[in-house]
Amino acid sequence: MAPKEKKRKPATKKTNKPEEQVMSEKHHNMVAYLDPDGKFTELKEITQWIRESRINKAITFSTPVYKSFIKDFWNSASIIEVDGTELIQGRVNEVNVNVSPDILNTVLELQDDLNAPYSIPVMCTRGCLLRMKCTGDIFSSQINKGDLPRRYKFLLHVLIQCISNRRAGYDMAGNDLVGLMVALVLNKPFSISKYIYANMKENMKRTGGRTTGNKFWMYPRFLQMIMNIQHPNLSKADDDILKIDTMIEHSLKIFRGIATKRYKESKPPRKLIGALYKTDYITPENDKWRHNDNQSNAEEPKLKKMMEDKFGRKDLDSSGSDDDGDDEGDDGGDAGATAASAPGASTAGTAGDTSAGDDEEDTESDNNQPKPGYEFYLDEHGVKKVRKIRQEDDDDDEYVPTILKLSV
Repeated sequence: MAPKEKKRKPATKKTNKPEEQVMSEKHHNMVAYLDPDGKFTELKEITQWIRESRINKAITFSTPVYKSFIKDFWNSASIIEVDGTELIQGRVNEVNVNVSPDILNTVLELQDDLNAPYSIPVMCTRGCLLRMKCTGDIFSSQINKGDLPRRYKFLLHVLIQCISNRRAGYDMAGNDLVGLMVALVLNKPFSISKYIYANMKENMKRTGGRTTGNKFWMYPRFLQMIMNIQHPNLSKADDDILKIDTMIEHSLKIFRGIATKRYKESKPPRKLIGALYKTDYITPENDKWRHNDNQSNAEEPKLKKMMEDKFGRKDLDSSGSDDDGDDEGDDGGDAGATAASAPGASTAGTAGDTSAGDDEEDTESDNNQPKPGYEFYLDEHGVKKVRKIRQEDDDDDEYVPTILKLSV
C-alpha cells in the first residue's frame, strides 16, 4: 500500500518588514565595549591601546540617535561644493546638515592628516598580515577576523562593528578596512575621516532598501554626533529613537570563546607589534611593514613563495616591501597558530606555518651550515647570504637567534 502523501501547508504570505528594519542595522556603527575593569586579561593590552588611540571617541561615544533625522538626511543627501570644498549635504527639519572629511575629523576627534591617503599599498597589507600570523588567504578581497590571533582579531572586530560601512557579515573585513588596521598597527599615515566619507559617497550611489528605493541609513551614530554640534536645538522625540547596539561585557565572553575555538594561540602570546607595542613607534619607510635596521625574521621569502604558488609571479610588485629586518624582533602573531590552507596557496606558503615556536619557514635544512655565530638569510632579491647572529642583549626587543633553515 502506497504511503499517504503529506499535505503541504498553504504558503503564508510574507509580511513586509518595518522600514526601520530594512533601512537600518542595529549592529552597524555600534558603540564599543573596551573592558574598563580589566576582567579579560588576554585583551588587556589591546583594549588599553584602543582607549588611548585616536579612534577612541569614534568607537565609544554614545548618543541617542533619532530615526527621522537619519532617514531625512539620507533621503535628501546630495553632493555639493561650498567655497571649493566638497560636502555631502542633507536636509533635516528644514536645516542643512553638512558632512565632509574635515567635519568628521573634528567631530570624531580622529587627529587625521587630511592630506594623508585612505588606503594602504596591498603588499604592505599582506606583509603585515603575515607578521600578525594571519592563517587565512591574504590574497582574498576579504579577511575573516577569525584568522587572526585574539588581540588583532579584537582590533579588527571593533573596526568592523564601529567604523566600517558593513551592515551584514560582521566576521569579514574588506581590504580597505584591513588597510586601516594595518595603518594603525604600523602608525602609517591614514585619513580615517576620508575613509568614512568615501563610504558615505558610495552609499549615495545605491538604492539599498529591499522594499523601498531609499539609501541605507549608514553611520547613524556619526551623523547624530554631527547634528548635535551643528544644530543642538533640533526638536527630538522619545518615541523616535533608532536602535543602535552597544557592546557589553557578555559580548567579550562570547568573543573569547569563539576566538579560542577558531585560532590556536601560542602560550604565552607573542608581543604585539608596531605602535600597539611601542607608543613612540616610528613608521617604516617606503610602504614597508618592517624596519631595515633589524635582523629578525622577514616575510619576503614566504610572501614571494605564496605569490608564485597562487599567481605564478616571481617577484614582488613595485609596491611591495624588500627589507629583511624587524622593528621589535617579534612577528606579532602566535607561533602555535594552525595553518588554514588558503585557496590556491600551498601549505608551505600559508601564514602561521611555524614549528617549535620559530618564525622561520618550514623548509629543508642546508647541508652546508654556516660557522657558529652566523646564519643564512634571504636578501630582498631572494638571494641567500650569511650574516652574524644577533645576541639576546643586542639592541632588539625580542630577538630570537635561530639559524634559518633554507634550501639551496
